Amino acid sequence: MVNVVSLSADCRFLISVLPVLFHARRHALASKTMKMIILLALALLVTSCGEKSTIVAGEGDDGGTLVIAMPADPATIFPPFALDTYGRLISEQIYDHLADVGPEMNTIGDAGFRPELAERWTWSNDSLSIAFHLNPRARWHDGRPVTARDVKFTLALHRNPALGGQGVDEHARIDSVTTPDSLTVVFWFASRSPVQFLDAAAQVPILPAHVLENIPVDKLRSSNPPLIGSGRFRLKRWDRGSSGELIADSANYRGRAKLDRVIWTSSGSTPARTKLLSGAADILDAMRPEDVREAARNPNLRIVTLTGLDYAFLQFNLRDPQRNQGPHPLFADRELRRALTMAVNRAEIVRSIMDTFAAVPLGPTVRAYPTTDSRVTQLPYDTARAGRALDSLGWSRRDAAGTRTRNGRRLAFSVIVPSSSANRTRAAVIIQEQLRRVGVRMDIEGMDNSAFGARWSGKKFDAALGAFNMGSTPGATNRAWGTAGISAAGINFGSYSNPVFDAAVDSALTSNDRARARALFTRAYRTINEDSPAIWLYEPKSVIGIHRRIRTTPMRPGAWWTDLASWWIPSGERLPRDQILPPR
Repeated sequence: MVNVVSLSADCRFLISVLPVLFHARRHALASKTMKMIILLALALLVTSCGEKSTIVAGEGDDGGTLVIAMPADPATIFPPFALDTYGRLISEQIYDHLADVGPEMNTIGDAGFRPELAERWTWSNDSLSIAFHLNPRARWHDGRPVTARDVKFTLALHRNPALGGQGVDEHARIDSVTTPDSLTVVFWFASRSPVQFLDAAAQVPILPAHVLENIPVDKLRSSNPPLIGSGRFRLKRWDRGSSGELIADSANYRGRAKLDRVIWTSSGSTPARTKLLSGAADILDAMRPEDVREAARNPNLRIVTLTGLDYAFLQFNLRDPQRNQGPHPLFADRELRRALTMAVNRAEIVRSIMDTFAAVPLGPTVRAYPTTDSRVTQLPYDTARAGRALDSLGWSRRDAAGTRTRNGRRLAFSVIVPSSSANRTRAAVIIQEQLRRVGVRMDIEGMDNSAFGARWSGKKFDAALGAFNMGSTPGATNRAWGTAGISAAGINFGSYSNPVFDAAVDSALTSNDRARARALFTRAYRTINEDSPAIWLYEPKSVIGIHRRIRTTPMRPGAWWTDLASWWIPSGERLPRDQILPPR
């Protein structure tokens, strides 16, 4: 590895004059004075450059500990079920893709993708197949080689409806997978698509077949399989609900991680922001406006702001939560959902919770995508119109508490909220008050992350305050809001379905013309906004507080952690916790 060196002014001057001195010596071979000048210059060069050069990056800076303060513990870090941001953060340190999206977020073709398990790839002449050639040095953390069989196994697993996890609809565009030899895997496509490479290389991390193939697919969630990956970090411990630790995989095929270990902490009486501000943690990616103001007064901290790929929403369950078959007694009614949407002031929620660090979403998308038209809008905030709509639906009478009733039934429902999310908890309280003003009662059920995930994915709720990380493309829109996502493999937990929306999204995702894709997505977003299966509440920027001692590489929007193994801490800036080295 070549070290990047910061040279002192004296050192740069001496280096610049040495060629002149040697040139002069050729014309004065017998000059003792010239010999003495050159020797003196060399001595000064060694002294000046040796003392004042600062290594910015290099092998000598391997080591140290990074502590991540998390507002919530990952629900799981096993890839098929790691849906939340922190689950992905940890999971993607342990497991590798074939190749991953780079910080520029180009997902068309293969330009900008960074090789991981695949050291190279070859397209067929007709672009209907891609052959990935695996790095022969790649090993699982138990020492077994990574092979083409693992890749084929991973795709088959994610396509299996019994998995009931993070199904990826993009895999439907993959016709088949073949393995000509143990280090070659070929993805075949029935038709060309702008995101063929993304679909094959970067949608899911590769899993070890020899660890998982004997576990029944429908038992993978409950069996807690060993978390054995091929990434530059391996899992040392995970104390669920409190903390965990990753350590560098010293023999990794892509090179040992530059950090010795990464610790995440998510519980205790000390809030995540306090851990960062006090120096007990090195990074927090959920900075609030008041945190940023305080961090600005702390000389040890800096702020990094990235384009956000997350959005939060109040989702209505369109099916009866008791049976998950029949219509929901309230939210199957499109006009009721529209009325409730108009009763919620999303701009007030953004101002109250996130100040200028978020925007009201345009719909189930984020502004970072070039295929998102910023002119798309949700139904407007209009309490008068909302009230008239509720009256027309028969919810016109009010009980003693001011709650609307119809045929003896109160217009009341409950919303589940992960108590670990301060933003969603605060949003729930604001929505509760806004709905109360128009005669709607909303009860808040706060619960820990695991309980929330189980209720949400199990569709056992009236309404849920959810959040999605969109990833590098809008490709997950089908799984989140399309009819195909209602299945056990999808994440359309509210069971929204509209064939117009489905067709527009499907066509947009297969279009090679960016302008046409943008128009199709616009049609899809306008359709779903009119149907109001959810109220999209806020689209936050990613505001990260980080200790100045941590040296980072370029960060990818929505996934700042993708190159975490290449971060480093200069040896002169280590803290006492950095000296506690993991086994090697």
